[in-house]
Amino acid sequence: MKQFTFSASLLAAAALSGAGPALAQDQAGDKVSQVITYGDDPCPQSTEGEIVVCVVLDEEERYRIPKTLRGNPQSPENQAWNERVKEFRYVGAFGTESCSPVGAGGFTGCTNRFINQAVAEREARPENRFGRLIEEARAERLSKIDEEAAAVQARRDAIDAELDQRERERAEAAEAEVEAEGELPNPE
Repeated sequence: MKQFTFSASLLAAAALSGAGPALAQDQAGDKVSQVITYGDDPCPQSTEGEIVVCVVLDEEERYRIPKTLRGNPQSPENQAWNERVKEFRYVGAFGTESCSPVGAGGFTGCTNRFINQAVAEREARPENRFGRLIEEARAERLSKIDEEAAAVQARRDAIDAELDQRERERAEAAEAEVEAEGELPNPE
């Protein structure tokens, strides 16, 4: 796996990472490393104090400028035809919830449309992908902790049962000794 050097692409990726992963780090106190690997390159393993989250990209992307920096994705020449055709569904729509200046209440649909567009853009950002991967890694780590705790508890229960058994055996032996002393004749 080739590591990123401090280049324009790394600095841009760091600038685009946003506050989401930083907040996730502060909440759990774990060190989180976000690594981008290409093709069949292996992902470094997580350690006890560090969560390593890998994003695997195609081998063709190794030496390319990151997608977020390849020009304006909103320009018409960079949009798929399918995305351009979606706008035609609003042709002829008017009235309430239509986001149209025609008809009563046409403005009400504009707010919903802007909110849906903002949510879609936010979910498409690369840092959100890292955030989900970090949460999955944390959940996996917590599931291992639960399994280890259950194993420790099972060992503890077995030890407690063994100690209780020994205590019962000692009590029975003491009772048997007292009974044996009571049956012996007194030499007086």
